[in-house]
Amino acid sequence: MKLSQFLRLWGLIMILSVFYSCTNVNTNRDKASAFPEPYRPQFHFTPPSQWMNDPNGLVYHQGVYHLFYQHYPDSTVWGPMHWGHAVSSDLIKWQHKPIALYPDELGLIFSGSAVVDVANSSGFGTSENPPLVAIFTYHLMDGEQAGRKDFQTQGIAYSLDNGERWVKYEENPVIQNNDIKDFRDPKVFWHEPTQQWILTLVAGDHAKFYKSTNLKDWTLLSEFGKTQGAHGGVWECPDLFELPVAGSQEKKWVLLISMNPGAPNGGSGTQYFVGDFDGTSFTTDQTNARWIDQGRDNYAGVTFNNMPNDERVFIGWMSNWDYARTTPTEVWRSAMTLPRSISLHQDSIGFYIKNYPVSQLSSITSVTFEEKAVLLTEPFELTQDNFNQSELRFDMLLSEPLKLTLSNDLGEQVVLEMDPERRMLRFDRTQSGLVDFDQKFALGVQKQSYHNANELAELRIIMDASSIEIFIDKGRYVFTNQIFPTAPYTRITLTGNPSTVLKDFKINKLTSIWHHE
Repeated sequence: MKLSQFLRLWGLIMILSVFYSCTNVNTNRDKASAFPEPYRPQFHFTPPSQWMNDPNGLVYHQGVYHLFYQHYPDSTVWGPMHWGHAVSSDLIKWQHKPIALYPDELGLIFSGSAVVDVANSSGFGTSENPPLVAIFTYHLMDGEQAGRKDFQTQGIAYSLDNGERWVKYEENPVIQNNDIKDFRDPKVFWHEPTQQWILTLVAGDHAKFYKSTNLKDWTLLSEFGKTQGAHGGVWECPDLFELPVAGSQEKKWVLLISMNPGAPNGGSGTQYFVGDFDGTSFTTDQTNARWIDQGRDNYAGVTFNNMPNDERVFIGWMSNWDYARTTPTEVWRSAMTLPRSISLHQDSIGFYIKNYPVSQLSSITSVTFEEKAVLLTEPFELTQDNFNQSELRFDMLLSEPLKLTLSNDLGEQVVLEMDPERRMLRFDRTQSGLVDFDQKFALGVQKQSYHNANELAELRIIMDASSIEIFIDKGRYVFTNQIFPTAPYTRITLTGNPSTVLKDFKINKLTSIWHHE
């Protein structure tokens, strides 16, 4: 081979080599997360950019789960509210969609719900193509600034293409305001026994129930809550639904009410009532406030309408109004909790709710470490490069004590303690990383009481880039919290009694849901 031929061949090889290298780089980029910013959750829903708060319009239709949400597209702090929109086929991997609802002359678009009008009672669609109907609160800023109290009303909009495009009803609002300052957050469902739509909204310190046969004309039925439950703040984001009581033939009705402030561990939280609903009134024998989550970052959560097999799935806003506007992110602000299955149970103490991650989460989960049994005769320690995209699971006796610490070499840590002697669970994020961005973020140790039975229960901890969700006894006891470590946690340390045994101990890795975008 002549030298000139060799050089030409060598040049061709080098060009192909560079091309192959570039192709590999691009492939690797495609597989990497589309959202690599610091603290960006990798398997919790976040908006592409800017501000997000309450989940809205949760509904399932034609194989698609719809998540609408309170959104301000021009800033990372709260502003004129729109409805953002995302869809999923499995509740885990989400696809961002264009904004669904924009403010108009009647006001900003505050929280609400969405239904599938199967019988076309509204007349917006046809029996062959039933409409999606959104029900939401209009908030008229001019009215609020003028000192009026009737600035919140209820409006509707419809879609005939499964949420791609929306048309607002020309005769909005469909529920006027009789001079009530906080009059908002309608949640609607079809009540089969009475063949009517039921709408629940909140009016400051109580809930109101309305009925309609066509989603346009509404009649007030009854009120609930002026003397029941917690009243440390304004009631918001109601949700009324029926659930079977596990292990029995009985069914009961559950009413969710978010409240800000006044939660047990400070700021925003969601309480619930268990009782009966006859198509007109909700009643309960419950005398004490109960909370769906006693962490500080699960608020305004509601459940999906029209779910397959009558499932009841809940999503909450993973933040707290005490510090929501100041959390240390720049491109976007706020995330949603993992979708959670809601179930109702009863024991000698009474009725209680469990909320627990949906089973579909396993689709992005893989085991990285497991042991049949871990004995805590001495502290057990496990290290890896990054626990902030992982899951820890094991079973243990609720009658045994436990201290679980997640930490890094900078001294940043979160601590969970199970104290059966005092029947108290404690969670401490006061040294979790960045905590001084708001004086209300690291207010003391979070607590909740628990039933210290001598029986096995699962402890499950799911960590993302800026969150930790703790589920004990399949979600009977829950702490949901944001965290902002300046470096990933790399160490798990567990201590207990010499008799404490952790069974079926697993560490799982969770893959990013955003690499496909």
